Amino acid sequence: DVPKAPEPRGDSDGPRRGSLCDRHCAAINNVQGDLGELGCHLHRPRVPTGRSAMGWAGHGVPGGSCTLCHPLISPAAMCPPSCCQQHSDEVCESCMVKTTLTAENAVEANKLSNNYKFGFKKWKSHVTARPWEDRSEIVKELYSDLNVIRGSGGSTVTCGNILYLLLFGWWLSLLYVLVGATMFVTVVGAPYGQLCWDLAGYFLWPFGKVIQKVEVPKSRRTPGACEGGAEAGGAGESSALLGGPVPQRWQPRCWADAGYWQRAGAVAWLCLGYPVLALAHGLVCVTAWLLIVLIPVAKLSARTTARVLLLPPERVLIRRLRMTEVPLEGEVILCCYRALNPYYYKYAVDGINVFAVNLLPLVLVTLVLGYVDSHNHLTSSPVKFTLALLSIMPLSYYIGMAIASISAQSNFAVGAVVNATFGSITELTFYITALIKGSREGNRCYAEIVKSALTGTLVGCVLFVPGLCMVIGGIRHQEQRFNSRSAGVSSALLFLSVGGVFAPTLFSKVYGKLICGECHNVTQNPLGHYLCHNCHFDLMDNNGTLYYSHVQPLVYTVSLLLPAAYLIGLFFTLKTHSHIYDIHISDCHMPGHHHSAVVHWSRWRALVILLLSTLCMSACADLATEHISPILTNSTISQYFIGVTVLAMVPELPEIVNGIQFALQNNLSLSIEIGNCIAVQVCMLQIPILVLFTIFYPTNFTLVFSDLHVYASMFSVVLMNYIFMDGKCDYFQGTVLVMVYFILLAVYFFAPSPSGC
Repeated sequence: DVPKAPEPRGDSDGPRRGSLCDRHCAAINNVQGDLGELGCHLHRPRVPTGRSAMGWAGHGVPGGSCTLCHPLISPAAMCPPSCCQQHSDEVCESCMVKTTLTAENAVEANKLSNNYKFGFKKWKSHVTARPWEDRSEIVKELYSDLNVIRGSGGSTVTCGNILYLLLFGWWLSLLYVLVGATMFVTVVGAPYGQLCWDLAGYFLWPFGKVIQKVEVPKSRRTPGACEGGAEAGGAGESSALLGGPVPQRWQPRCWADAGYWQRAGAVAWLCLGYPVLALAHGLVCVTAWLLIVLIPVAKLSARTTARVLLLPPERVLIRRLRMTEVPLEGEVILCCYRALNPYYYKYAVDGINVFAVNLLPLVLVTLVLGYVDSHNHLTSSPVKFTLALLSIMPLSYYIGMAIASISAQSNFAVGAVVNATFGSITELTFYITALIKGSREGNRCYAEIVKSALTGTLVGCVLFVPGLCMVIGGIRHQEQRFNSRSAGVSSALLFLSVGGVFAPTLFSKVYGKLICGECHNVTQNPLGHYLCHNCHFDLMDNNGTLYYSHVQPLVYTVSLLLPAAYLIGLFFTLKTHSHIYDIHISDCHMPGHHHSAVVHWSRWRALVILLLSTLCMSACADLATEHISPILTNSTISQYFIGVTVLAMVPELPEIVNGIQFALQNNLSLSIEIGNCIAVQVCMLQIPILVLFTIFYPTNFTLVFSDLHVYASMFSVVLMNYIFMDGKCDYFQGTVLVMVYFILLAVYFFAPSPSGC
């Protein structure tokens, strides 16, 4: 590869990509001598450790911008292992589709390489602070304060600004007028009244206007006789900073001395005017922040409350910027052009996406309502169940980010233990609390709901997650390729796990005794046809001989073999055959790309957040199972449908978002691996753990599923393997997977409720 000058790019919050061949062929004749000066030494370890690396190759990963040449099976293939300087022609002829993935620092490189390790949680967001110079201008604007005067940016009459006027501007301006009138009534607060009237016009339409902090001339700061405002500001008084007269508001001179804030006007303002306006701006700030796209309005209100309203009136200047006006020299406090910015979905606070930040108070509300209002005096059970279920989403996000942060800053062993321990904690917490509640109440319906949720997670991650990623990614990319060999490993494990999980069910169908609840003779002939309802295979006939002597030992055997197969898969993909993922690390760096890692969460902080999130997750799961009973008994919708949709897919929403972001970056391999990894963990880890739990805490959970669960799961796995066979896909194949998933949901919707519910 050859050195590459930095290029401006949109902020994707992910690896940077570019065509190796295009860059190589374009610059090979100009910079051949530079490669020898760089002295790059490439290393290809089987499993990366992320030591001093600045880059990696998931499909082929460079260090910094220095590219590692290595053949790939995946579509984002690298060049053959040869010096690019010597084999430039062969490189460009043999590598038709090549991408380069880079990381800013060693920690980020380790996180990115963990994404390609089997059994590790795939995480899209950065765990370290991105270099400011690498961010796009759009993202830089998101984090900038509203104190920058820009050139002519077009008309300020936009849909977002009009929305501000309708939502906040008119009543905020009216409030300033009323507060200003109140301050004039106090007499001593007249200067603040004039300020409020000026701000009333500003907040009615603040766009294209500027609020500045100006210096008061010494002549006005000198204590003297108290004179009227008209006499206080003579014709010769002006501001050297602004080159123009200081705003003249009615104010006695003696109030502008060093002890200004001890004067009566300030007291009247802090007692009567400021609290009302601060409360109003606080309401605007919270509302705009929750709407996300209106975060500029939230910044506007926060800055007004913290700075503008606490300044002496004579130091506040409000001006309208003209098209030809030179930027002012005074300190700019506020300057806003747009109330709405759709790119604020990228905004993050300390590395946490703004959506997760906004949903965090929902967790507190859920816990307070759930445990304080235990008798449903304030809210009903369906409302509490909905709140508990929604609270699981941000907690899943925090758990995922904590796992990714710890894994990126630790060695392989620690990362593997953390991922294996907490990778499925979200689902297991809900399943175990549901089984405990069902056991205490003697209600078999909870066990059936858990089975439906397990099947829904399996089917959704096999069909819906990759299908949706294919459809959304196919909108931007005509055809997407992925590493078919690595996907084949997950597919093989899926076949093995599905066969093992449903083996006790098939065994019971063969040897069980069919028992029907109601049978009616249709033809009124004793030898005619009978119509039977509520039929199932009885495993407890003859005092449960079949179940306890044959089915239960088979369940325990399968529960031991599946985790063993999972460990073998880990050893195969991470140790002996890690080359199928083509994870490589280069130790060479390009000039200008040496960035020290500034992690958002340290290991200890991530561990504390992980434990607290897990504890809150347990509480929310307990509340969800506590208040799901009225929904199951009073709802006309099948309990199967509730289990395979709401309970199965809501906890996986952060994973779905990660998969979509990977697909938009033409990295479909990770999108597919997200779904496959979750499905494999459901069968090979979660179900054996539930079986192990029932040994120590007897519940109604048995590893015998309904026919609908068996057929839906097996058909989904077969279809998924057929689609992924050739290593490439488009939006049409993704549409097929999504449509099949919705067809199965329709089947579950119209299916009768399971026995015992």
